[in-house]
Amino acid sequence: MSRATSRAAVVLTAACVLLAACGGAATPTTAPASDAHARGAQIVDVLVSGPDGAFLFEVTVASPDTGCDSFVDWWEVVTPAGELLYRCVLLHSHVSEQPFTRDGGPVATEPADEVIVRAHMNTTGYATGAMRGSFRAGFRPVQLEPGFAGSAEALEPLPDGCAF
Repeated sequence: MSRATSRAAVVLTAACVLLAACGGAATPTTAPASDAHARGAQIVDVLVSGPDGAFLFEVTVASPDTGCDSFVDWWEVVTPAGELLYRCVLLHSHVSEQPFTRDGGPVATEPADEVIVRAHMNTTGYATGAMRGSFRAGFRPVQLEPGFAGSAEALEPLPDGCAF
């Protein structure tokens, strides 16, 4: 075996060892369905556009919808103090569309004002996973205290059933 062939064999063997070590079992990027049910609906992305004081929010939600018996019935924008600024009522479940994105607005907030975007399930209420940020700074995931701004749940607008 020539020196070049021997060197190529060593390189090939090392590459195979590295690939085998990195391959392993795939790590799931999403939680199992039972965990998703426990966590409720999660906001996974928020994009904001439009003029100051009248922003349009484009919100992506991942949820364990199973149909009208258990689905995300709204997402909303609240202040860090818990004041409801805007609610986007959802008229149907999103069983086969996960995650899903819906837009809503206008939301009366200024570019630097921090807000919280969270989702609500008709069966389990608010999840603690949300997004916090502003038009200027962008949004990041946060964990809310259980019961944060729970009184907003009774405020209008509220859904009137589920289409499908």
